[in-house]
Amino acid sequence: MRQSLRLGRVAGIPVGVHWTVGVILLLIADVLGMSVLPAAREGLPATVYWTVAVLGAVVFAGSLLVHELSHAIVAKRHGVRVRSITLWMLGGVAELDGDPPNPSADLRIALAGPASSLALGVLLAGLALGIDFVGGPTIVVVALGWLALMNGVLAVFNMLPGAPMDGGRVLRALLWRRHGDRVRAAITATRAGRVVGFALIAAGLAELLGWASLGGLWLILIGWFLIAAAGAEARATIAGAALAGLRVAEIMTPDPVVAPSWTAVQDFIDTVAARSRQAVYPVVEFDGRLTGIVIADLLARLRPAERAGLRVGQAALPVPPEYLAGPDDPATTVSGRPPLGGVVAAVVIEHGRVVGLVTTADLDWALRRAAMAGGPAPAGPAGHETPAGHETPAGHGQPRS
Repeated sequence: MRQSLRLGRVAGIPVGVHWTVGVILLLIADVLGMSVLPAAREGLPATVYWTVAVLGAVVFAGSLLVHELSHAIVAKRHGVRVRSITLWMLGGVAELDGDPPNPSADLRIALAGPASSLALGVLLAGLALGIDFVGGPTIVVVALGWLALMNGVLAVFNMLPGAPMDGGRVLRALLWRRHGDRVRAAITATRAGRVVGFALIAAGLAELLGWASLGGLWLILIGWFLIAAAGAEARATIAGAALAGLRVAEIMTPDPVVAPSWTAVQDFIDTVAARSRQAVYPVVEFDGRLTGIVIADLLARLRPAERAGLRVGQAALPVPPEYLAGPDDPATTVSGRPPLGGVVAAVVIEHGRVVGLVTTADLDWALRRAAMAGGPAPAGPAGHETPAGHETPAGHGQPRS
């Protein structure tokens, strides 16, 4: 998940937020400011309720960050690199680059988040009791108690036994330990995640239709997300198994046609794109340095007047560092994430020059080749993030939420 705003680094890990995190913060502030706090202490000015409510929403966001940092720090201790942590509407995502080395490590990483949420819940509850004991403001006591309860709910909810929830990670670790097969364990956990997702949707529909409660919509949204994320994780697991042991050079399209950044778009279309079968072109400067990519379909959608006055470099999409790879990198490092521009898994660079492209078509070909050779068949859904847990696409860049 891409960060809309980067907040900095915590314990060396890049931390940011997706714009949707604002939605959950507004909802929490609204619940506290309009319902919970006024019901606990009537007659206070609206500014007092909303000040405490906004602070409570910020503390809750901090709780999500602690949850994700717990996953990430334990993962680092077990030698798994953490790419980033991103907070969003349904919780957080700690993106791990690689798999835990063994079932025990997988189990510790999975349990770290719920354990931290539970500990925070106990801490906040103790703080609320302490403030109440000394006669502190009632709305502060109530806000802290509510936040303690929410952290407890977060810990319990994330232990539902299906990927990509933390409970699904626990299930995967236990099955991995029992059967000695991580791929088999991961696929079973994602299937369980789909079952949990459908169960949440059913519960949400029952709540919505039976009690006319808008909380049912929230359950439906989470259930839908779990089904989609479990499906993406299953595909990533299969891809990781199929690509294991391969290098990027073995799956890439070598020596792709490149697009000079200084060329007019219309000239490039007339001389190159109209006759090439490539769906995407690396854009390079005079010295061969990569500056971006252009997608053939996007160029085709430009009006003739736009093409004439636009240079290829101006139409290029930037290539984030995570979409760059070397020919000797493990092939698993370029799968398990959304393709750049819907097409590119990685641009392959050697000695500062473009030597290859890995596209979605290249990955599909590698999966078909593995299937024909007797490897895992490229079927079934997969990928994963979770409401405040962690995310892990099987065998490579693993998001954890």
